[in-house]
Amino acid sequence: MNPSGADEFLINEIVKGDQSAWRQLIERYSGRLLAFARARTQSLSDAEDLVQECFVGFLQSLTHYDTSRSLETYLFTILRYKLYDSLRQKKGNVISEPDESADWWDHVLPQSSETPSGIAAKVEATKQQERLLADILRQLIRDLRDRDAFTDLQTIELIFFAGKRNLDVAELLDIDQKAVAGIKFRAIQKLQKFIVDQAPAALACLDEKNADVTTARVWREHRLTCLKRSTLGSHLLDVLDEPWKGYTQFHLDVVGCPMCLANLNDLESEQDTAGAADTGRYFESSVGFLSRTK
Repeated sequence: MNPSGADEFLINEIVKGDQSAWRQLIERYSGRLLAFARARTQSLSDAEDLVQECFVGFLQSLTHYDTSRSLETYLFTILRYKLYDSLRQKKGNVISEPDESADWWDHVLPQSSETPSGIAAKVEATKQQERLLADILRQLIRDLRDRDAFTDLQTIELIFFAGKRNLDVAELLDIDQKAVAGIKFRAIQKLQKFIVDQAPAALACLDEKNADVTTARVWREHRLTCLKRSTLGSHLLDVLDEPWKGYTQFHLDVVGCPMCLANLNDLESEQDTAGAADTGRYFESSVGFLSRTK
């Protein structure tokens, strides 16, 4: 069973009140969520508390969960809101502007009026537009991979996914700034062609300032270039061949994708016995909310 199929099966069983399925979901995701939280909190206990709140929040919002979205992304989104709320409370409801050294993921702060369930409950038209744009971006990414145009892929990933400026991209990839501008121009042209041919209504998405659905947000939320756990496992074993070896290192070290880094840290510590104890704690503290999902 593929990962998305396994997630769908678990969710269906959880909705029925199956405690075994809920424990399996916790075991499946607690490690990577904890790794993500630990990198952004001052102590292990703070991170564990946030992951616990994340699982409870997931159960509370389960009736609004859109099964077309990645479960992993949804859980990370909830955790990120919990982290944001925790930071706001510690700073007396005042959030300062993030400095340039902060993780790019944390630059994208949610609006105070938003909630995880609110995100999942957007109007169908918006969700449809997101799906269309995600499919079109996948076509662009697949085309670049099939042609082994990894420099082009790295360039547009830094621009669209990580929000880097052309000058920053040129320095990070050690290429000419004009070359970066050319790659970006060709990518936008190709995206425009795909959109016009397949979904003209989504053309406004390329206007990052005025569109409700943007390339950057769709790229992040659908994790279009995130690495599979099997790829990360092969990376740990140092058995990846080029160009995937170089691209994997780029995605982790240059892009600094927080979710892939969390997955990598989880794999590195998978044999840690503390993880099993955490799973039991998360299960015991959240299972009481399970019956309310019916």
